[in-house]
Amino acid sequence: MPNVLIRDVPEDVHAELVHRASNAGQSLQHYLKTELERLARTPTLQQVLARIEADPAGGRVPLSDAVAIIRSHRDAS
Repeated sequence: MPNVLIRDVPEDVHAELVHRASNAGQSLQHYLKTELERLARTPTLQQVLARIEADPAGGRVPLSDAVAIIRSHRDAS
């Protein structure tokens, strides 16, 4: 399995990552590995937009559907 080395991490960033790992009950290495896996599996905004653009509907929905979706989200809040 490949390795990743990151140099020159600011001290405050390192301290926060150590704190988060500790709160998760994980070593820093395991915490960072998990976070990197999550990051790699989450599509970027550009990827999402490309998928929408490739959709035959082009990401467009009828106005009535958009209004209904917004209303349902507002009602859930």
